[in-house]
Amino acid sequence: MDWYRPHVEAWSRHATPQTTLWFWNTEIGWANVHPLLASQDWEYRSCHIWDKGKGHVAGNANTKTLRKFPVVSEVCVQYVRKTRLPFKEEMIPIKQWLRAEWERSGLPLSLANQACGLRNAATRKYFTRCHLWYFPPSQHFEKLVAFVNKHGEKQGLPYFSLNGKQPLTGKEWERMRAKFHCHYGVTNVWLEPPVRGSERLKKRNKCIHLNQKPLRLLERIISASSDPGDTIWEPFGGLCSVALASYNLRRACFSAEILPEYYQYAKKRFEHQIFNNSRTQPAIAELAAS
Repeated sequence: MDWYRPHVEAWSRHATPQTTLWFWNTEIGWANVHPLLASQDWEYRSCHIWDKGKGHVAGNANTKTLRKFPVVSEVCVQYVRKTRLPFKEEMIPIKQWLRAEWERSGLPLSLANQACGLRNAATRKYFTRCHLWYFPPSQHFEKLVAFVNKHGEKQGLPYFSLNGKQPLTGKEWERMRAKFHCHYGVTNVWLEPPVRGSERLKKRNKCIHLNQKPLRLLERIISASSDPGDTIWEPFGGLCSVALASYNLRRACFSAEILPEYYQYAKKRFEHQIFNNSRTQPAIAELAAS
């Protein structure tokens, strides 16, 4: 865990409320690092299982010696940044801030339903203190803001403001949580064989990197948690598969790799991809060149 600490601290300093952290590891590796991530205000969202299939067993397990079932899985864990907002000279969780700003106005919580045009969902979901709290959609947040700034105590104006001058807009509110686009039919179990064929980088029939990730899975998590033009950070590049997946999806990516051999192969891999795209998709090649 100590090895990860400076990396996690750096990620935390530069992350925003819209940032998603995808952590690939073994189950025990994730268990060891989770307390560190939690201490830096990373909130666990979901654990995804990469099921590599029974074909991954061959030559990979001696059950009599290891005394366990063959392992054909790897985990990819999703974390989002906990959002804290200023209230009375301290930073508090966004759920607490939302309720505190409404209460500051002197209005009863029940009026939130009237403000949003709902029977009881606004009070029950948006202002609850329990784990069932629901992030208000931007259109409902704007209704809450308009109502409380019109009917709340005048000496407290403006409400739901971060700078004390004007309230947050719906667009600004949406930027207070991590992006997520749910693709139909995708679950947290990913049935995908290990990288083979032309995608697998080899040197004299020997795999260059033993744990090369499929572009298909990397593109899945990148497209689920970012938009075209967003920036992706790949701290442990290896063959820089994340950079290549980001390029394919029109995201910017910064990667780091400490081993010169992996870096050189990643560089050649990227040059090869750009060359192929320049022949079939000139616009993408121009984007990469810029």
